[in-house]
Amino acid sequence: MKPELSADLERILKSLGKSDLITLLTEQISGSDLNTLLLKVFNEKVKKSSPNDLLKRYAENRFVHPAKVETIQLKQLEIDILKAAANQGVSPLQLSPVAPLGCTSVVGTVDQNKVISALRGTEVVSDATNLIALHIADLIKYNKYSREDYIRFCTTHRHVRAQYFGDTPGMLAHFHLFCMVTSGVDQGSYDFEKKSLWEHIEVYRTIFKTLFNSNIEVIFSERSGYKDSAGLVSRIIGYGNCLELDDVVISAGAPHKENQYYKGLQFTIKTVIEDREYFIGDGGFVDWTQKMLGTKKERLLISAIGLDRLLV
Repeated sequence: MKPELSADLERILKSLGKSDLITLLTEQISGSDLNTLLLKVFNEKVKKSSPNDLLKRYAENRFVHPAKVETIQLKQLEIDILKAAANQGVSPLQLSPVAPLGCTSVVGTVDQNKVISALRGTEVVSDATNLIALHIADLIKYNKYSREDYIRFCTTHRHVRAQYFGDTPGMLAHFHLFCMVTSGVDQGSYDFEKKSLWEHIEVYRTIFKTLFNSNIEVIFSERSGYKDSAGLVSRIIGYGNCLELDDVVISAGAPHKENQYYKGLQFTIKTVIEDREYFIGDGGFVDWTQKMLGTKKERLLISAIGLDRLLV
């Protein structure tokens, strides 16, 4: 099957006189051979570069410039948040700066063009929750972790995403997120969904109350992917009401069943800090470990909040 090509790719292939080059590179040679070929190409390109060329590339590449954020404040915020999560049983991880190629697009709905693909079978991390999910699936498949309880991990990580939003405020080439991922097995009656989701909310409640003296609002929105998504949302809100968290506001958002990223529901975290309103993060259920491990019994909850925005 001939791959779909953009106008730019059509022009490049035409100028090379190799209209079938993409097919040859993807179907006629192995991944390791392609990697060897590309390593040689980049090696030769670098050999022809001068220090002035390097400086010019730095000036022109929006992905490589430092972040406009107070470094020490960001590092302290990372430590404080990770400690708050660890105190509630969520184990911090220090992830690699790269993930396996296809980490975000193979099991998720993200276009690979939104990711910085790299050599040696890797890509720059654009979503740490995907990489944590892979780590969890590896632990489960090779019996490296007890399944007597949920598996809970968190991290703070700098993310890079390739899509360009121009000068849109808050849309950065790279940014810091605090992420949590919880894995479990379906026990019926939405038991995992109710408990794991409110565990995440309790962590965020603690973070914003302790570090920013602010409360949070949790907005639940129905998504497709469960047989009874409306029932799922209702049961989870009911479970949260029974917890009597008076300083957490619970509200319902508009259903958006066309959104294929989250399954069943999405929750959004809203807070107000010094009279400034932040829609600071979100989360929901995904089917990534189901796909990787080949069992419908697996359950996975992910969530994340942005850190850069809290310091600017």
